[in-house]
Amino acid sequence: MSTPEPAPGDHAPDGSAPDGSVPALPGAGDGLPRYEPPPSMGKLLGWVLLFVLAAVVVVLGGVYFT
Repeated sequence: MSTPEPAPGDHAPDGSAPDGSVPALPGAGDGLPRYEPPPSMGKLLGWVLLFVLAAVVVVLGGVYFT
């Protein structure tokens, strides 16, 4: 015995449409590319300060150990 066909408009258990196509993500049909929003200024400043601090530690460590 085989599995019955889904009714028109219903999706199969695996998420595909009755014609075998997979539905698109919500909002993906508008044709516009999706980008991740840029980091906030606070987060960007935090990363910059972290790298500056790491550079200072490396320089001071090099001066101390020579």
